[in-house]
Amino acid sequence: MKAFNKGYLVVVIFLVAFSSQVSAQSRKTTKEKVVVSTTTKRSTVSKRVPSTKVTYKTPKKKVVSVRTVPNRTVVNHNGQQYYYANNKYYTQSRGRYIVIAPKVGFRVKVLPTNYRRIQYSTHNYYNANGVFYVQINNQYEVVNPEVGTLVYELPEDYEKVVIDGETYYEYATILYEKVQVNGTRAYEVVGIIEME
Repeated sequence: MKAFNKGYLVVVIFLVAFSSQVSAQSRKTTKEKVVVSTTTKRSTVSKRVPSTKVTYKTPKKKVVSVRTVPNRTVVNHNGQQYYYANNKYYTQSRGRYIVIAPKVGFRVKVLPTNYRRIQYSTHNYYNANGVFYVQINNQYEVVNPEVGTLVYELPEDYEKVVIDGETYYEYATILYEKVQVNGTRAYEVVGIIEME
């Protein structure tokens, strides 16, 4: 009788195990596809980076200068005169006008025609040719954007830089990192280069 019970028990266990495995294999699982919009990032730099830590991939930048600047607007900043025309900023040196990146604090009465409005956090920026402006009364002042601000284009004369072995993009002392936002290439502000 004991042998019969052991044999019966073994057969019952075998059948239960086999039927559990069959039902486990025949179960259908449904998975919902979840689309998440993310920004992929590498390591980012801190907000302020000393210029001594920045290595430019092109050691010498081509200096663009012209003899005259027609229809220019004079921009006074920290006791110096700069000039604004054709959506560019100039300084005067040795009888020529040299194209420069605008300095924070420059103010103009009219935005360049090709500006884009960018909202980030609580700020409304106006971006034109890589320059960020905020409206102050009836003028627009050049400012540094907040870290995290996104743009989808960089100006033509941006430069690639290396900081701690990582490559970034720089224009007008603003550092950008290439990211993906909803499958689209973008550039996120990750820091500002402090010029010495």
